Order: sequence, then structure tokens, then C-alpha cells
Amino acid sequence: MFLTTGNQDIEAGGMTHFITRFAPSPTGLLHLGHAFSALTAYDAARTAGGKFILRIEDIDQTRCKPEFEQAIFEDMEWLAINWETPVRRQSDHFDDYAGALEQLKARDVVYRCFKTRKEIADEITRAPHLTPDGPEGPQYVGERLTAAKERSLLAKGAPFAWRLSMARAQAILGDDPNKLRFVEEGAGPKGETGHIKATPEIFGDPVIARKDARTSYHLASVCDDALQGVTHVIRGEDLFPTTHLHRLLQELLDLPAPIYCHHRLITDENGTRFAKRDQSITLRALRESGVTLAEVRVRIGL
Repeated sequence: MFLTTGNQDIEAGGMTHFITRFAPSPTGLLHLGHAFSALTAYDAARTAGGKFILRIEDIDQTRCKPEFEQAIFEDMEWLAINWETPVRRQSDHFDDYAGALEQLKARDVVYRCFKTRKEIADEITRAPHLTPDGPEGPQYVGERLTAAKERSLLAKGAPFAWRLSMARAQAILGDDPNKLRFVEEGAGPKGETGHIKATPEIFGDPVIARKDARTSYHLASVCDDALQGVTHVIRGEDLFPTTHLHRLLQELLDLPAPIYCHHRLITDENGTRFAKRDQSITLRALRESGVTLAEVRVRIGL
């Protein structure tokens, strides 16, 4: 169902240019939900005569493990999925994301936030009406420190996060209602589809990087999709809200906007989403119990 090519496709040699990806994090074993997402993207790429990319999103060096990365490759082979090589591993490309952060600094749309999580939580408690819930929690909006105060904290080695100033970013882009839009060929959790106006302000001032973590999922994902020429982002509807922020980052970094195709989530008989902590429905467990790929496809509705 994800085959409308829209304006992003390029005709070359009579073949449609269609590139999509599956980008798991090696923080645990893949489960049925991952199988549905990977196979949905792979089937779409095959039908379109395009390319399927496997990307390892391992910027979280604390939780990501080599054994889980190896398990991803084993599971993908069992799913009979072929992918482009070499595989891009995000931990090998921190310099790319640092370069993107420098571009955001040059546009003066990011600032250092030295407040701890507890300090932010205390602020929210004192004025909850100022921080409505967003996709990643309260829509916290901070402020820049004076140059002198910032220098003092940096000299002390204080930890900080780089936050995107939503007010500054929106001021730079102006009030053109068509500037921040994206094409949704699947559907969001509320049935959102078609041409959609992005509303990144639902994130408040999101964290883009930290002193000790040089990038965030948002920044790395946007950079990688552009670097790898991804034309169609096919993923679960739970990630639909992030598209609003990603469109803003694409505009600020002058990156192309892919077409988005969000799909339904796979749940158990109680309607609960699968999670990596549930070992009973991991692809490894299913494979070892004798379940076949054909049976998996039937179970997930493919």
C-alpha cells in the first residue's frame, strides 16, 4: 500500500528511484513488531523495484550491545530480507552529526541548557500549565544564559544539553503555512494522511545533543536519511509525531524531505504492543521453537 511515488521519485533508466530503510537499535532482540515493520518496508521496496537499506542506530553506547547487533543480522536473514551493503552504523559517524550541529549553531537556533532533569521537573511542577504534554513529555521551553554565566559553567565542566530553540527556528522560517508540510502515504495514530502541516512546537525546545552524547535520535536520523538518499520512510505509527520535528530539522539543515508512510502496530491478543523485554515473542525464540517464516507472515497479517 506504500507505492504512490509522489514528487520525490526520480526516473533513471526507466526505473523508479525508491529507497527505504529499516533502522533498529541493538538494545535487545527483535520481535514480531520489528518483523512487521522490516517486511513492510522490504516488500514495498521490492514492489517498487527500489532499494532496501538496513541501518544500525547505536548512538546510545550504554544500552547498545554487539551481540544484539549480530542478532539483528541473523533475524533479517531468517526473514529472507536482502539489504544494501555496507551497513551504516551510526556510532561510526558521530563527526557527521557534529557537523550538522555546527550548522544549527551557525543559524543560532540551538542553545546550551545546563539545568538538570530534577531542576526541570521542579519548574514544571511549579507551573504545569506552561508545559503541556508533548510526544516526549512536557513541552519544556528554556532560555539562553548570559555569556558570562555560560562561560562560568563551562569552566566548571558542568554538563549540558543542546536544545533547539523552537521560537528562534520558527522566526527564521517565517510564517509561510506551506513551508513545513510533509506527505503521509500511510496513516498516523489518529488517521492523519495526505499533505500534513508540521507542528514541531509540540516538542517544546527538544534536546538535539548533549555534552557527553554528541547527537540525538532526531538529528542522527534526519542526517542519515539524507545521506543515504532515503525517499520513503516506512515505520510504525508510534513514530508519527517525530515527523513534525524532523521536518523542521530538514528545513533548518537544507535537507530533502522524504515521503512518510506510517503503518499500524502489531499487538498481542490483549491489544498490548510487543516490547523487547518480552522474550517469548522474539524472532530468535520463534525460530528456535520451529515457527516458519510463512507462519510469521500470516501471524502479522502479511
